[in-house]
Amino acid sequence: MDYRKKTVVASVAGLTLEGMDIMFISFAMTMIIAEFNIDLATGGLISSITNIGMLLGGIIFGVLADKYGRVKVFTYTIILFAIGTALTGVATSIEQVYVYRFIAGLGAGGEYGIGMALVAEAWPKNKQGRASSYVSVGAQYGVILAALLSAIILPTLGWRALFFVGVLPVIFAFIVRKNLHESPEWLASQNNQSNKEKKGKLAQLFATPRVTMTTLTLILMATVQIAGYNGLMIWLPSMLQKSQGLSVSSSALWTISTAVGMIIGMLTFGRFMDRFGAKRAFGIFLLASACAVFLYSFATGAVAILMGGAIVGFFSNGMFAGYGALISSFYPVQIRSTATNTIFNFGRAIGGFSPIFVGYILQSYDMTVVMIYLAALYGISFMVMLTLKGSTEDLQKA
Repeated sequence: MDYRKKTVVASVAGLTLEGMDIMFISFAMTMIIAEFNIDLATGGLISSITNIGMLLGGIIFGVLADKYGRVKVFTYTIILFAIGTALTGVATSIEQVYVYRFIAGLGAGGEYGIGMALVAEAWPKNKQGRASSYVSVGAQYGVILAALLSAIILPTLGWRALFFVGVLPVIFAFIVRKNLHESPEWLASQNNQSNKEKKGKLAQLFATPRVTMTTLTLILMATVQIAGYNGLMIWLPSMLQKSQGLSVSSSALWTISTAVGMIIGMLTFGRFMDRFGAKRAFGIFLLASACAVFLYSFATGAVAILMGGAIVGFFSNGMFAGYGALISSFYPVQIRSTATNTIFNFGRAIGGFSPIFVGYILQSYDMTVVMIYLAALYGISFMVMLTLKGSTEDLQKA
């Protein structure tokens, strides 16, 4: 297997485990709320705290990966992520759940950006969109895996057993460390003294007014992406159980249908981005997401819910495939991992509060209001995306 394929396989596997873990919370949420006797908004805080951990982990491990190497730090993030996930299964209070999810978030936040940086540095620019999409579908493999495991484990062994699966990534970390070599582009940058001085410095993300605007724009777009994803995947299974009378197994079927739509959307988006450019690809998908999410609030019946979920997933999360390539295109190798992790995980941290907001909406209104809120977010992201300009040259001159 050549180096390009190895970077994709390693990054896909890492994101699969991360996606699986995030969806464990979604499927276990009802049981966790019941066991600790908490309300919906307090339950939503679990995901928000995880995302705050991802932000800090993304910054810390992004800086370390730029300074000391992608592969070495990548394996450490996976091990930390596995420990936090497994510990969640032994939590005896909601406060302990928060702490262990924060630890898991630290590792998961570092893993994403480093994997994306590895792929960006291994693939040519005209194929980075599709390479990024190959990696991004890993999260949806994780969603499907979580749905299957939840349907098997939750009814028989309970929610705690679900998180004990979190020890498996440790094995994967050792396999990655043994079979994947360091990024050639990163190794080449080691010989450049000026590059060494700029490595892993957050200030480089705000080096000039133009670069600052680019960084803030990308953060807002990432925030909307995560807010929309969390709003759909964290609460929609519960909303459908309530509004349509779906069982846990039926909502799992919806999750799988939506995830399949997301996978097809990601693979489509990657090739679309390579052929027509980032702005045109994101523009079409953002507008389509706003329309699809709004119309989905009127869906009734099993067939409409399953097909509508797949269509919403196709557009709303198809864009997820492009963020690795998009962010990497604006920043040079010496701060690429720092930029990717910081920007996307900052979006995760802010967008991670969406489940709390959705929880409050559900307590006072209904599913239609939630979908209007999500549609408005995609519209805002579209308008901000139109301002994107520049490339890596801006930072290299700074």
